Amino acid sequence: MKNIAIYFVFLFSFIVCRGQVAEPVRWQARAEKLSETEYNLIFNASIEPHWHLYSQNLPEGGALPTVFTFENAGEDFELVGETKESEPVTEHDPVFDMELSFFDMKATFTQKIKLLKPDINAVRAHVEFQACDDKSCIFSDAGLAFSLDGGKAEIKQLEVDEKSAMLSEKLKLDLKNQGLLKGEDQGQGGGNSLAGIFILGFLGGLLALLTPCVFPMIPLTVSFFTKQSGTRKKGISNAVLYGVFIVVIYMLLSIPFHFLDSIDPEILNTISTNVWLNIAFFVIFVFFAFSFFGYYELTLPSSWGNKMDSASGTGGVIGIFFMALTLAIVSFSCTGPILGSLLVGSLTAEGGAAQLTAGITGFGFALALPFGLFALFPNWLNSLPRSGGWMTTVKVMLGFLELALAFKFLSNADLVQHWGILKREIFIGIWIVIFALMAFYLFGKIKFPHDGPLKKLGFIRMASGVLVTAFVIYLIPGIWGANLKLLSGFPPPMFYSVKQQESDCPLGLNCFKDFDEGLEYAKAHNKPILLDFTGWACVNCRKMEENVWSVPKVYEQLRDNYVLISLYVDDRKELPENKQFNYQLESGRVKKIRTIGEKWATFQAINFHTASQPYYIIITPDMELLGPSQQYTDAETYYDWLKKGTTAVK
Repeated sequence: MKNIAIYFVFLFSFIVCRGQVAEPVRWQARAEKLSETEYNLIFNASIEPHWHLYSQNLPEGGALPTVFTFENAGEDFELVGETKESEPVTEHDPVFDMELSFFDMKATFTQKIKLLKPDINAVRAHVEFQACDDKSCIFSDAGLAFSLDGGKAEIKQLEVDEKSAMLSEKLKLDLKNQGLLKGEDQGQGGGNSLAGIFILGFLGGLLALLTPCVFPMIPLTVSFFTKQSGTRKKGISNAVLYGVFIVVIYMLLSIPFHFLDSIDPEILNTISTNVWLNIAFFVIFVFFAFSFFGYYELTLPSSWGNKMDSASGTGGVIGIFFMALTLAIVSFSCTGPILGSLLVGSLTAEGGAAQLTAGITGFGFALALPFGLFALFPNWLNSLPRSGGWMTTVKVMLGFLELALAFKFLSNADLVQHWGILKREIFIGIWIVIFALMAFYLFGKIKFPHDGPLKKLGFIRMASGVLVTAFVIYLIPGIWGANLKLLSGFPPPMFYSVKQQESDCPLGLNCFKDFDEGLEYAKAHNKPILLDFTGWACVNCRKMEENVWSVPKVYEQLRDNYVLISLYVDDRKELPENKQFNYQLESGRVKKIRTIGEKWATFQAINFHTASQPYYIIITPDMELLGPSQQYTDAETYYDWLKKGTTAVK
């Protein structure tokens, strides 16, 4: 369990390395007849040398297990027992630092079935798996078809049949004035997003500086450079170079995501809205929180730090680089959870991998800044506060923030799946409890393991307690339906409420969640369409709805002059069977469109060549674009954009 928190930051970096072996695992399938109604479905995996295919049964926090799913199970046939597997090898895996079961060279999986319909002559199955060698991992899947006459069936690749071709063609719009998509307003929100995420990353880095793992390192490191470098000029240049290497090391963490983004522009959005990943992030963040509370420590393997520390003694530029790397490793117990929050929070398609890089760069810059500044002005070291109990207080406060963020990820999963277990009022209530406990802590009413005796409350701690109490008071009206604009995007949308709502559309507006239905309505009423590409787990979408759409003049425009079509690209509800289809991407890869969100994400990519949300388009019912696109922006800009749309209609 402990290693989940350590390695999840690095997990996605393995994905991009799959190019080394195109197919490290190849599958064959056959059916073995046992009786007139019973069969064994046998999966044979051939594994390349030096690669491992993982077992179905793995502990939490390690590699992804092999998973089998069967089409029409329960209708055409029933599964008898669980899928059995050949004997795996169980060893300590150095990548995940735990005991894992895996297969070398070959593996066999067997699933017994019993037919419910006698005329069934074929069964289709799907396998999702992870395979790793000593350098990289791949995450892949395969479709398999079984003939029930005892013959063999090779992997069946997805095909674009006549039905799929027809449904794919229906996704394409015959847009007029497409040149307007490249207008000056398009992507306006992207730059603001990059600047904002850089600032958030910088603030996260400043918080990390105040923790016990980093703060004491500042005077020690600066003193080392100024005293050991011979001259003051050399000491300054070494300290500045040390800071540059810190920034570079953290920036490197974002590089794998640029490969992911180029492979599939929708993949970051898919990661950020995946139900099980959001639940995993919820568990991880709770784990982070309790580490900040002092119940256990998160550390990377001590051998890493020892090796880097040894390498830092080589001197010169290389030695300074390894000193920076040593800082990153030994401070992980404090910086890891903050950096993890930044990584996960940036995994959206709104700014692609670029905003992830911006956030991590801001984080690294904040960590590096004091080393350069104090080297330039060493007298400032005398003004630094002494290390002490206040740093433990900072860690505990970060723990409460991690706990609050954890419920945001659980809320994402709940929204995408429409479980209804974390409605807006319940979410706000949980936050009230979390921040009330933070206030009690700051006022000295509760303690954690690392807290020493509190003789008196300092001014900063008292002021912080008052601010947190004020925030709790601000949250309370949200339980009764108040629009908490300062928190727009964090709680579930206002229409996702325990109370019965007249409309499941933002602000009670009349909206459509299917393009064809909205188009018919627009034609019948001769109104332009506001096409709203949004997501249940999209923070900026909620901010637009609650902060911009709620402005009276904007609301009136939306209500009176437009047909609103809101398409949720992360909706995991499955399409009816007759509306599911296979779509061939420009790269030649064929993907199965099974859910509502996959359909609308593909629809957006085909027609508007983007995967970001929120993303707004104004078109007429006969597909004429009335202006450039709009994204995350302020109320005045958005209102002017809507007005231009209605003027263009006239």
